[in-house]
Amino acid sequence: MTPDNSPAGGLTSTDAMRMGGAERRRLVDEQGAVPGADPTRTIRVAWDPASVAEVRRIIVTDLQARDDLPEQIIDEAEMVASELVTNALRHARPLHDGALRVHWKVKPPVVEIEVTDGGGETVPKAAPIALWASSGRGLRIVRSLAHEWGVVPARNGITVWAALGGPSRRRTS
Repeated sequence: MTPDNSPAGGLTSTDAMRMGGAERRRLVDEQGAVPGADPTRTIRVAWDPASVAEVRRIIVTDLQARDDLPEQIIDEAEMVASELVTNALRHARPLHDGALRVHWKVKPPVVEIEVTDGGGETVPKAAPIALWASSGRGLRIVRSLAHEWGVVPARNGITVWAALGGPSRRRTS
């Protein structure tokens, strides 16, 4: 939101989509950042199911503001972020401040997404295939879309990450 509390300074979302990438980058998103301006972003969102849609919207807006990412990677990033945030909310605890941390790094064509929570009873892992199960497909979806993914335990929580579009910086840096 802009200071006058209207999205993009009074522009509608249709107006914003008609703009070129450079013009869209000058807009400020709901977290107060300029989409596409930095190669890395970190946001903290409330420990609330509504945060899934918020994270998807922010990531998609940020990635679409870049002129160097294929649409397929943006679509996959949206799905992976949604699954990682949903899994954190369903199976873990919030961080010490009651929030969830989402971080992404863009080094075209690679997008790496991390979701950090306060940890849970078990280490996240892809569930075995169960045709009639009503849940348990989240990390299998992540695994099928990601070039690679992993889990990094920490003293005060856990981070689940996925690299889309190529190898993770975790191996190449």
